[in-house]
Amino acid sequence: MTDTAMPQINPDYVHWFRNSAPYINTHRGKTFVIMFGGEAVNHPNFSNLIHDFALLHSLGIKLVLVHGARPQIEKNLANLSLETPLHNDIRVTPRAALPAILEAVGAIRLQIEAQLSMGLANSPMYGSRIDAVSGNFVTARPYGVRDGVDYQMTGEVRSIDVDAIKNNLIHSHMVILGSMGYSATGEVFNLLAEDVALNAAIALNADKLIFLGSDVGINDNGRLLHAMIPNEVDRFLRGRDINREIYYFLHCASNACRQGIHRTHIISYAKDGALLEELFTRDGSGTLISHDPYEEIRRANIDDVVGLLELLTPLEKQGILVQRSRERLEQEIDFYSVIERDGMILGCAALYPLDDDSAEVASVAVHPDYRNGSRGADLLAFLEQQARSHGRHKLFALTTRTAHWFVEQGFEEVDAQHLPEARRASYNNGRNSKIFQKLL
Repeated sequence: MTDTAMPQINPDYVHWFRNSAPYINTHRGKTFVIMFGGEAVNHPNFSNLIHDFALLHSLGIKLVLVHGARPQIEKNLANLSLETPLHNDIRVTPRAALPAILEAVGAIRLQIEAQLSMGLANSPMYGSRIDAVSGNFVTARPYGVRDGVDYQMTGEVRSIDVDAIKNNLIHSHMVILGSMGYSATGEVFNLLAEDVALNAAIALNADKLIFLGSDVGINDNGRLLHAMIPNEVDRFLRGRDINREIYYFLHCASNACRQGIHRTHIISYAKDGALLEELFTRDGSGTLISHDPYEEIRRANIDDVVGLLELLTPLEKQGILVQRSRERLEQEIDFYSVIERDGMILGCAALYPLDDDSAEVASVAVHPDYRNGSRGADLLAFLEQQARSHGRHKLFALTTRTAHWFVEQGFEEVDAQHLPEARRASYNNGRNSKIFQKLL
């Protein structure tokens, strides 16, 4: 009898799939508003995006897709030799231009609906059966005359038919909104797709607002900004020459956060898999704008004990840190501070009071995947602030492996006589730890 070799499974795929499980559970039943412009529709990667939308839908995520049509509109207008000038990057829409605009917006909607209807065997869409719904869900009003410019049939969002959209989402329909709105008098207005997406997300109290743009995320002098809060967005926009797309994305993201949308994502429509990477991995693929810091340093609580054990145990086994049982961690949890990122403990450190004037820094640890930054130094600075606030002016640290790091943070090596008497009595000479002191 011959043995049949078992097929090998890519371990990276298995690791990714297992680690995506918490996000699958978290996102199920949530409402996401996803906005993309006409440039995304023209891009070769758009068919992959459609497949990813279908995958999100199959995982129980309620999707509202908002599409723009700027390049398609400009092409139609050029074919008709119609001029529609831009003022402050807002298009003036003469009534004569509406047929060309409606044709462009309608063609994109039909294209999206057609691609969502695909069900060929051996394709990612096989068996998906998605009902896409569009309609007069957006009520608009004229943009009016501003700075002496009459914007004519250009409008702005007045209201969103929340009940109608939610009714469709409840019945597992995917809702498609274009960059058009309708008035009570039966007129049609040309809208900014970003404005439609923002107002829809706020009205629906969406769990996420996602912008798909040409760039990977927000770039600051060649460095991708993984996370921002509204105040940081405001500072970033101040005095910078920023392209239209990024400006509107950031402006809407900041407004969304201030009006109850906890997380807005800016990612690339051109990068295959960027949407899935952003939603189902801890580090994401683009820029997250959140109401609260995505990664924060805070005091630990009893719910952090499991995360602390996962972080500290490998270092204890290597002899880098003193072993602490779960029971001891639970008893001493008030001494610990942690760096948390999207529910995961990335780093920790403890500050033990020694006497009225000194404290000891202990259990400084950062997850191996996140040691390239300044997280250890940031934790130490957090502890130093705690020590100062309690009137302590000396910090001690005992270490066997990380002496150079403490020196880099401003500590000086001292002998055991510098330790407070109580700590000196429990000093474990068996580990032969070096003693470092920092005056605050």
